Amino acid sequence: MSCRAGFVWLTAQHFNRYIDDLGISCELVTPYILAAPFYRGRFNCLIIPTGFGNAQFSNLLPALRASSDRILKFVEDGGNLLVFGAAAEKPDAYDWLQTPLTYHHDIHPRCVTSGSPSDAGSIIDDYYPGRIECDGSFSAQDWEHVCVAEGAPVVLERRNGEGRIVVTSVHEYPSREFLKRFCCSGKETVF
Repeated sequence: MSCRAGFVWLTAQHFNRYIDDLGISCELVTPYILAAPFYRGRFNCLIIPTGFGNAQFSNLLPALRASSDRILKFVEDGGNLLVFGAAAEKPDAYDWLQTPLTYHHDIHPRCVTSGSPSDAGSIIDDYYPGRIECDGSFSAQDWEHVCVAEGAPVVLERRNGEGRIVVTSVHEYPSREFLKRFCCSGKETVF
């Protein structure tokens, strides 16, 4: 079974190599490609890294908003979407997901606990849960609260059609096992 991830950012990062080292084929998808209506990549998952909502780090947010319908169609058709913290105090940074979700930027280490049966809680398995760097928290309804810290969700999950969306403010690479499972469980879908 092939596992293909689309990593959405302007340039390649260390995160790309981390994904490749897990045996997952990782393709860089720039904001320009993401927003281009003619682009047709095939992936099991799309990954939006930390900082997408901060104009000092990226110009990704306008491209995410422009391709919102395509991203949600990708998930509905069976692809998985992993989204990290916006890294800016922009409560509307996740409006492109077209479901109520508010982000509160506040970076510091936290004690993270999982009380959910979802395997998305394994995103923190490579770390000591009593002190995990998080860049914020969320306010959300209609999302499963997978992991919480200081009484607020830091990992959320939502099923959408045949795929799923995991949103996290954990400011670390996801655990190896989580990333392999998440990327390979998505259906290879045209974006």
